[in-house]
Amino acid sequence: MSTLTIAIIVVFVLGYMLIAMESLTKINKAAIALLMFVFCWTLYMFDPAPFVQLMHPGFQGTGDQVVSFVNSLITEHLGDTATTLFFLMGAMTIVEIVDQNGGFNWVKDVMQSKTKRSLLWKIAFMTFFLSAILDNLTTSIVMVMILRKLVQDKKDRLIYASLVIISANSGGAFSPIGDVTTIMLWNAGMVTAAGVISEIFIPSLISMLIPAFLLQMSLKGKIQYDDLSNDLTGDREILEFTGIQRKLIFGIGVGGLCFVPLFHYLTDLPPFAGILLVLGVLWTVTELFYRGLHRKRGDDIQFSKRVSSLLSRIDMSTILFFLGILMAVACLEEVGVLKELGSGLNTAFNKNHYAVTGIIGVLSSIVDNVPLVAGSMGMYPVEAMGDMAVDGIFWQLLAYCAGVGGSMLIVGSAAGVVVMGLEKITFGWYMKRITWIAFVGYIAGILSYWIIRTFILVSPL
Repeated sequence: MSTLTIAIIVVFVLGYMLIAMESLTKINKAAIALLMFVFCWTLYMFDPAPFVQLMHPGFQGTGDQVVSFVNSLITEHLGDTATTLFFLMGAMTIVEIVDQNGGFNWVKDVMQSKTKRSLLWKIAFMTFFLSAILDNLTTSIVMVMILRKLVQDKKDRLIYASLVIISANSGGAFSPIGDVTTIMLWNAGMVTAAGVISEIFIPSLISMLIPAFLLQMSLKGKIQYDDLSNDLTGDREILEFTGIQRKLIFGIGVGGLCFVPLFHYLTDLPPFAGILLVLGVLWTVTELFYRGLHRKRGDDIQFSKRVSSLLSRIDMSTILFFLGILMAVACLEEVGVLKELGSGLNTAFNKNHYAVTGIIGVLSSIVDNVPLVAGSMGMYPVEAMGDMAVDGIFWQLLAYCAGVGGSMLIVGSAAGVVVMGLEKITFGWYMKRITWIAFVGYIAGILSYWIIRTFILVSPL
């Protein structure tokens, strides 16, 4: 391992430590993530040729050609990162539009519970199954907006929000469209929809049930009526549109979010294109509604809930944090750290696929699970028979571990990052109170999968 590679790893580790100590340093995590990104790539550019030869042996250029090639690599990684960021921004804006127009108020009646623990179970199951239909990122945004209407106490809401992260990641793992990594494995033909649903569902459910049971111990007492009606002022303020118009906005927004996976399947366009399509349609419809309001009230009337105004509410620090983290991880990928890590695991555990995928899942809570899964797909070819065959133990465990493992740290998944930004959960608080709970559920899910594949479904369906 070269000196530059070690230096890049040191910068990444130090950056992660500072992010973890945000509550102590009082430095915004987005600033640290951006510095990680720039410093890692700056070190890379000191001598990029060896890294290019290692990771891209087909490239034969020298001198300025190497610089141009590396710049194209950075642009490519930035493009991959931007698809996630635009998906996040689009989904957050759509949910904000629906929320500001009363779209989620009905949930207060549907989800109303007498006790805090009963509400926790309703939140857990709704998040789990909704994540399988939508995706864990969109589901997390929707559920946090619902939680804000149901729970006024900040300390309680942090517990509920943490369960949303765990449930969203668990629900996304057993669905072929519920998580980015599962989509990657499904599209590559390494798992089938029927196989991953039938054999990963129970482990995913267990990885949600056990943390929910443990977290309910932190919640005692009943929910007061005031807790369920804290949004009434907002309800009165949002009546800019008629009831039919608000229902239409809700239908387009939520229906559009459900349509995104189908749009991706039909067009092969990235999911962010579907999100932007839904945002564009919803924006156009609301502008037509406001056009009618201007005719009635005059052109000089200003409406604070127009989409152009709501865009300013997007938490840009979360977006920039996500940018910095993903681009820093991309640098680790380009220096070969992730690839060496994967092959080293395979050697160290003597091809014990439960151990290898289990470690990959733990690592996915530290670095982004997408490059980890992509690296695994490149290192381990699909075989005709055995654990590495289509729907084999390795690939199904990889889908489970990469998805559920991200719950162990709040920055380990897209769901965690967005909830972190929306509810201002600190890295340290989550690590102290939630990490061990998510880990217990994670291990229990792996154990249940071992029992299923050893004693019940010896061969895949």
